Amino acid sequence: MLRRFVFPAVLVVAGYYALFGGEYTVVDLRAVQAETQEATEQLQGLRAVTDSLALRADSLEHDDRTLETLARERFGMIRDGEMLYRYTGDPDADREDPSDP
Repeated sequence: MLRRFVFPAVLVVAGYYALFGGEYTVVDLRAVQAETQEATEQLQGLRAVTDSLALRADSLEHDDRTLETLARERFGMIRDGEMLYRYTGDPDADREDPSDP
């Protein structure tokens, strides 16, 4: 009679310990898997950013047209014979709203 209850009880305790006891429980393993998935997604995003920056650096080093575009847009550089027009402020800010009484 004792054997009938001891063996299943030992199995239940061993199963509980295997799932929820010890150093790494099922909950811990799931948390680690979630962290791993999140880190993998972040790594993929960072690789995409790195690749786009590498392409940008390569185009700045080897493509004269990209370098010229950057110089014109960021630094306002112009070629000989061209005129540079700069607009300051919002052009619509001076206009009055006709629907406003």
